[in-house]
Amino acid sequence: MNWPQVWDVTKITWHIVLQTLIVFDIIFALIVVFFERKNPKSVWAWLLLMLAVPYVGFVLYLLAGTTLNKRRMFRDKGFEEMLTNRIHEQKLELEKAEEGTLPSELVDLKSLVYYNMHNSFSVLMKDNDIKVFTSGQEKFAALKEDLRSAKKFIDFQYYIIRNDELFDEIAEILRQKVEEGVEVRVLYDGLGCRKTPNRYWKKIRKMGIKVGGFWPALFGKIQFRINYRDHRKIVVIDNRIAYVGGFNIGREYIDMEEKFGHWRDTHLRIHGPAAYMLHGCFALDWAYVTKEKLFDREEMQQIPTHDSRDNCYIQIVSSGPNSEEQQIRDNYLFMISHAKESIYIQSPYFIPDDSILTALKLAAQSGIDVRIMIPCKPDHPFVYWATHCFAGELVMAGATCYKYQGGFLHAKGLIVDGKAYTYGTANMDIRSFALDFEVNAVVYDRAKAEEMTNIFMNDVKDCSVMTKEDYKKRKVWIRIKEQISRLLAPVL
Repeated sequence: MNWPQVWDVTKITWHIVLQTLIVFDIIFALIVVFFERKNPKSVWAWLLLMLAVPYVGFVLYLLAGTTLNKRRMFRDKGFEEMLTNRIHEQKLELEKAEEGTLPSELVDLKSLVYYNMHNSFSVLMKDNDIKVFTSGQEKFAALKEDLRSAKKFIDFQYYIIRNDELFDEIAEILRQKVEEGVEVRVLYDGLGCRKTPNRYWKKIRKMGIKVGGFWPALFGKIQFRINYRDHRKIVVIDNRIAYVGGFNIGREYIDMEEKFGHWRDTHLRIHGPAAYMLHGCFALDWAYVTKEKLFDREEMQQIPTHDSRDNCYIQIVSSGPNSEEQQIRDNYLFMISHAKESIYIQSPYFIPDDSILTALKLAAQSGIDVRIMIPCKPDHPFVYWATHCFAGELVMAGATCYKYQGGFLHAKGLIVDGKAYTYGTANMDIRSFALDFEVNAVVYDRAKAEEMTNIFMNDVKDCSVMTKEDYKKRKVWIRIKEQISRLLAPVL
């Protein structure tokens, strides 16, 4: 055998293969540019990744970057018509309301109310009572008690549900409620629950609990889609009590994992008509996953009433890649842009887009008290250093940035002018704005906003402050990590 000739043929073959792959990579890049309706920065980020890591970059794009085309599957025409009619009635009621009959904070923020009505089919719900939880132990203790009180149905939706002692205890309560005739539905996300084996869900189904998986992994192991996940955390009980916020289901959320220590989160317990809107949000996701429609049922035909103690006004704002609009991002932007005195933000992942970043800079530079609270420790390194970079930029513009030292900060929310706040499942980042399904509650109540502000200021006691001097003196290796992470921000 003539080895030099064989070697030459092999070199030529590999050269042809590599040239062919380069051509395909260019074609793939053109597909991204011309066939994806994306933010230009996102397109450039994907192109950079595909050129830096050929072939592998396109595989990552298929997993995380492709567009969701099933928009109509997340809608119900009858439900939307009912909401549209109710919103039309509410607008007339608000316009005719006599001076002094509405809370001053609601009057001051009436344009935000109208905006959410128009942009998110968000009915303004009054007569709600709200309890805020910042501790996982307290939140889940209250949730278990409320689950035991269910008479008709329980909707249970979380991004992460671990097969550990916390959900085992909850599942036992759900099993008992099924035996009492209560209809129980559990909806989980396939990526968030990738470590929860299929046999566990089979066990839950054997209890008589209906279970749905949002894009579950193939063969229980292989997940082809990283983006467009269902990041919502919702519990609705009989359309009278609802929970929404940042806590998932797992040991770490009740401070039983050493890695994160104390898990500092925020979750709302809503008792009142706003639970109906969270039930509608759940029903849309449930219909997509299981094909079972809940909108024709008795509990969806009429918005319930409640004899309230707090009399809070609430709008539920949901968003996801099934919509051309970015409702939660736009809600944040509206609140930031119309703030007159203060803007307080908590978010574990702070990666704002240009519009949010610019609005916060302008607010800080115009004398508004802008304060941002982020974690002091990472759970995702690239996200952490991108967060550090954007927070530092705002510090240089005059904002105050706190780094929470009391554990891992996972709370997600915004308080404006001590008049209103929005807390829920959405981070202040591009992923929550455009790539995942999220839901927030917007609360118009001065007393409740003051309560949330006090919680924020109490957290400040466990924070260090990122000063301009400290940020200017950061080491070169930190600057490098920040800039690399910032380049990847549109796809993180």
